[in-house]
Order: sequence, then structure tokens, then C-alpha cells
Amino acid sequence: MTLLQDITSPADLRGLDRARDGELCAEIREFLVQAVAESGGHLGPNLGMVELTVALHRVFESPRDVLLFDVGHQAYVHKLLTGRARRFGSLRSAGGLSGYPSRAESDHDVIENSHASTVLSYADGMAKAFALRGDHDRKLAAVVGDGGLTGGLAWEALNNIGAAPERPMVIVLNDNGRSYRPTAGALARHLDAIGTRSADRSDFFESLGIAYLGAVDGHDCAAVEEALWTAVRMNRPVVVHCLTKKGHGYAPAAQDAEDRWHAVGRFDAVTGAAERPGTPSWTEIFADEMLAVAAERPEVVGVTAAMTVPVGLHKFAAKFPDRVYDVGISEQHAVASAAGLAIAGLRPVVAIYSTFLARAFDQVLMDVALHRLPVVFVLDRAGVTGPDGPSHHGMWDLSWLSLVPGLRVAAPRDTAQLRLLLRDALDRDDGPTVLRFPKGQARPGIEPVGQLRGLDVLRSPKAPDVLLAAAGPMAAACVEAAGLLAVQGVEATVVDPRWVVPVPDALVELARTHPLTVTVEDNIGTGGFGERLGRSVAAAGATTRVANLSLPTRFLEPGGRDELLHACGLSAPRIAEQVLAWTKATTGAGGGG
Repeated sequence: MTLLQDITSPADLRGLDRARDGELCAEIREFLVQAVAESGGHLGPNLGMVELTVALHRVFESPRDVLLFDVGHQAYVHKLLTGRARRFGSLRSAGGLSGYPSRAESDHDVIENSHASTVLSYADGMAKAFALRGDHDRKLAAVVGDGGLTGGLAWEALNNIGAAPERPMVIVLNDNGRSYRPTAGALARHLDAIGTRSADRSDFFESLGIAYLGAVDGHDCAAVEEALWTAVRMNRPVVVHCLTKKGHGYAPAAQDAEDRWHAVGRFDAVTGAAERPGTPSWTEIFADEMLAVAAERPEVVGVTAAMTVPVGLHKFAAKFPDRVYDVGISEQHAVASAAGLAIAGLRPVVAIYSTFLARAFDQVLMDVALHRLPVVFVLDRAGVTGPDGPSHHGMWDLSWLSLVPGLRVAAPRDTAQLRLLLRDALDRDDGPTVLRFPKGQARPGIEPVGQLRGLDVLRSPKAPDVLLAAAGPMAAACVEAAGLLAVQGVEATVVDPRWVVPVPDALVELARTHPLTVTVEDNIGTGGFGERLGRSVAAAGATTRVANLSLPTRFLEPGGRDELLHACGLSAPRIAEQVLAWTKATTGAGGGG
């Protein structure tokens, strides 16, 4: 790594003989493969960005000139060229290097976006600010993927950018033909046509008032650099269309037709063999059950926003390709089109990451709930997701979904409940339902010791001191915490309500029979399950104290799920510790068990 180790800033790159760019790019690829093999991460997109990023840093003098990346997971090479190579050993770990741009890490990281289709709006705003402040000597480049252009926000930005030819910016279209899977929609077909010169090169972007250059081989440093300089000299909004290939230069990733190398766990850098967990993931269990449901019920259809495999609709799509709709990276359209599917008599299942559904709040509220439509939302990556960090932790959904009239939320504690609750949700026809579950491998199921009007009772001592009400996968930690409390003389009832929005009446009644009720959820406390139960208990005139253990209202750093839950007080020992303190405060001594 003789060249890469000497690059501590983009200035070092600009001082390197261009004849050695090929050698540098080879070193970067080798470094990325070795680093991501140890940590996991977004390998495929970054292998496709090597030459393109080198050319960007030759033309644009960051941080005075501004480089923006959409989506941020394609910025690993940018991090290497801005002096962060030595930190890659801590990639996506607690206290380590973020897998996305991070303003705290470097002045070269201007935005921290890791949700798609946003960068052109940032760029439009910054171009306006540069013009207003007279910063005419600062250049601006926004890198956006062809998948990112399927999002409605990107089109809104293009509409504004093209209307102001006096505000220069370079839009680098990194066209690899894929999001997670092949890019969906008519725009993808058009980009393919102009990329292969089988269609008029200027009929789309130039009709909006944005100049077009391309298509350029995105794996040719000199060609990309020449196109970028041409764009800069045009002094107006310009699209530079670069054709790249995900996984370029590393055979296992380059030959990946299923995009399994888009984001990977740890793997063998030589063979490409991935580490295989011993148990299936929540997503895999959902994928199997969704396929079974689809075979039984022809009215069930699936909707995904460019993430068929990550959200577990791929098996359904393989068996019934006409019944799964990939709408591209356009969550608002996904939800509104699902409303149309439901109105027309089908039963749509919108499978999406928890944080991504927040982009479609208005559609959930006004297009689905207002019409009382039986749309099922399946939220993968709910709660603490782990190494992807603050943009991917699904820790707000219980709060904002509880605002939606008529909407119900189910939180399965294990994969057996996931299967049952999916079918339960599909059987409800009086409004929208939500099924939320975490990222990662599923743990052994917990059999109830009894049931109480729809609640699963997981532990039921004769003389309880406290009621632990667990939201979904927090049930396992609550059962373990109850065992730890019993050693201290405190007896705990543990219950899984299964449906957490709205608060079940049976749970309110059960709470009234305990001097202390503690809710445990992997959501923020404000507006969450515990706060709503507390209001319901108070409204019922009960004197029981309701306390809540939840995630803090702040953006959580990357890290392992168990590690982060423990840090937030949601591991079994931390739950037991806090409950013991509250029990002593309630009784004035120890437990009464």
C-alpha cells in the first residue's frame, strides 16, 4: 500500500502523478476488500466508486469545494482520500469510523445523509447560499446514483435546479443500473438507452434546463476527470453521466447478480465466503411466511421501495413475480400506491425499513388511515439495528405511528409470533396494521405460561411486586431480568401484549393489580408504548405507578445491538437493576415476594 499510505489529504492525491492513478485505484480496492472483510459494510457500491472518487478529488478541492454523496454508503473511497485509512479497522463499530459521511469525523464530510434521493436538494440549497453570499469561487458537486433518481425528492430538486441556470453545480450521475436490485422504472430504461447511445442524449435533462455530458466510463480516471473539468467550465448546472459497475475489480462482488455484496457481513477476503450465522434472521422467517401466505391468498400482494431482498419479499417475488411491485426508492409512492391496491380489492403488504417509512408519514395518515384501508406495513430494522448507526435505528416508529387514528401495531417477541401476527394483521380489514421486528438473528422462542384476553403471560408469580410489560423482542430480556429480581426477593409478572398500539384494555386492567408496572421497549420514551400505557392507567383511575425503560431521545451511534441495548439500560441486568431501585422506592424497602 505504498501510494495509499502516503495520501493523508486530497492535496496529496493532486500531487500524485496521474500515470499512477491505476496503481492507486488497485491499492484502494485491495484495502477496501480487506477492511470490509473484517468489519462488514457496503462493499459493492464502493468498489464501483474508486476511479470516480479519485477524479472528483483531483477536480474539486475539498473542503473548500463541496462534495456531497447520495447515498452516503458510497463514500468509503472519499474517506480514504481524506486521511481516514488508519481508522478503517474500527469501521461501523461503537466509537469507530461511521459507515456513512460524518461531520464529526472530518471537514470533508458536509452532510450525514444515508437515506437516498436527498443530495440534490442539499445541493440546490447550497448553490442558492453560495450565490447569495457571493461565494463564486467555490465549486459544488453532488454524486447521486441512478437508484437515487427514482425518489420523488430528487425530481423536485431537479425541477428547481434546472430553473436557475445561473447557479452552477455538477451533478455526477453514478449509473450502475442498480439500487439493491436492478433499478426500477421508466427512468432506468431511459438512462440505459442514453448510456448505450440508442436514444437522444439530451431529451431528458436538457429539457429541464440542465446540461448533459456523457455517457462516461466511470472506471477511467482520465475520462471522468476530463468530463468533470468540462462541466465546471460550463458554469451552469450540468449532469455528468458516469457508467460504473458495482463490485468492480473484485470477482465475487462483480459477479453478484443478486446484490448480496451491496452490504455484507464479515467474509473471507480471498474466497469471498461469508460467515454464516447458526440461526435464521427475522427477515428470513418473514420471507418464508410471506411466501406461504401468498400461496394461500391470491389477493395478497407485496410492495417494496427498491429493497426486495433486504426486506424479505424476494421469495414471494420469485414464485409470484406479477404480485410484487418494486417502485424504486420512493417510499411515499409505495404507500400511496398500496392505498390504490387496497381500494381496488387487494391486500397489500408494504415491506420497508422502519426509518424509511417515516418519509411517508403523510401517506400513511391521509391516504391509508383516513380511508381505513387494510394495508399491512411490515417494518424491518425496528429498534436498535446495530452498525449502520443513527440513520437506520428504527427507534421512532411506535411514537409517530401511535398518532395515526385506527392504526394497530404488532410487536412479535420471537419468530413464531412473527408468523402468527403476520396472519393476524392480514385478517384485519378495518384499517391499517403494522408488524415491526428488529434486524439480526432470531433467538429461541418463549412459550407463554398463560393468556389473558389476548396478552401472553410469560411469568406469573403468586404474589407479584411488579409487572414487566415487554414490547416485542424485549420480552426475552424481561424474562431474564425477572429471574435476577427473584434472587433479590422481588417477584415480577412478565407479559407480552403482542399488539402495542393501541394499548390493550387487558394490559391496563392487569397493571391496576400491581403496585408498580414497568414497560420495556426498543423505541424512544416520548410518545412510545410506556408513555401511552401510563396515560391509559391514569385515565382508568388506577394508583399503580407506571415507569418506562426505553431508548434515549438522541441519535444513537453505531455498535452491536446487544451492546447498545445494554448501554441504554435495556439488557436484563440493567432492567433488573432499575426495577429493583424503583421497587424499593415504591415499597419503602425490598420486594414483598
